[in-house]
Amino acid sequence: MYSKAFTGLLMCCSLGLLFCRSQVRVPVNDATQYIPNSGNPVPSSVSDIPLPDGFSRITYSNNSFAHWLRQLSLKKDRTVYLFDGRAKSNQTAQYAVIDISVGNKDLQQCADAAMRLRAEYLYAQKEIESIRFTDNEAGVYTFQPPHTRVRFDAYLQQVFGMCGTASLAKQMRTKKFVDMQPGDLLIRGGFPGHAVTVMDMAINSQGEKIYLLSQSYMPAQNIHILNNPSAYGSPWYQLSATGIIPTPEYHFYDHELKGWE
Repeated sequence: MYSKAFTGLLMCCSLGLLFCRSQVRVPVNDATQYIPNSGNPVPSSVSDIPLPDGFSRITYSNNSFAHWLRQLSLKKDRTVYLFDGRAKSNQTAQYAVIDISVGNKDLQQCADAAMRLRAEYLYAQKEIESIRFTDNEAGVYTFQPPHTRVRFDAYLQQVFGMCGTASLAKQMRTKKFVDMQPGDLLIRGGFPGHAVTVMDMAINSQGEKIYLLSQSYMPAQNIHILNNPSAYGSPWYQLSATGIIPTPEYHFYDHELKGWE
C-alpha cells in the first residue's frame, strides 16, 4: 500500500526526471515577480470570474457538481500559501484562490485537492454512500458513521495520506476531451504525477467552449484557479483537441481527461 511517506523514496529518485520531462517551471525572483491580475479586484466566487466577449456560462442543474463548484467563494487575497503558512515562491500561476482550508499538514496536494472538492460536494448533498476513494492496491476508503464534520475532516486526512494521482487515475473513467464537464480531471497518475480539476465551462454562439482549471500542488497549498499561460492574464482555456494542454506549472494531453464513476 503506497502512502505519501512511502512514495517520498520514489519521488526522490524520479522527481528530477519527471520535472524535466513533463513540467514547465516559471523562473521566479520573489523581489521582482509580476503577479497577473494583481491590480484587478478578485471576483467573489467562481461564478463571478469574467467571461471573454461572446461567451455565456453553460447551464447546469442546481444539485449538480458543476453548479456546486461554480458557487465556491474566492479569497480576497490572490496569494497562495503553503500548509505551513509560508507564501508559495511562485505567485504567477494563479488567477484567484479558492476559500477552502489547506490544513496544517503536507497532505492536501494535487490529487488530494480534487478528492477534497468531490467529497465536499457529496457531503453537502448528503450523498454519504457515494464518498468513496481507493488506494493504489484497490483498498477502499468510505466515510463511516457518525457522519460529523470532525469525523469527515479526519476521514479526508486518511484519504490524503493513502491515495494519490496513481490510485485516482485508476479509480476514474477515461473520457473524450470534447465531452468535458465541470468536475472532470486532467490527471496523470504517477509518483508524483499531477491532477487539475475542471471548475466551470462556457460557450459562444459558434459552439466553441472554454473552461477553468484549479489545482493544489507540492508542497500542499491553497487550491487556486489557474491562469492560462497561452492567454496571458486570462484563466480561461479553449476546449479544442490540440493534443497538449499547457498549464502554468505542468502540461497535460487531451487523452488524460477523466470523470468520476
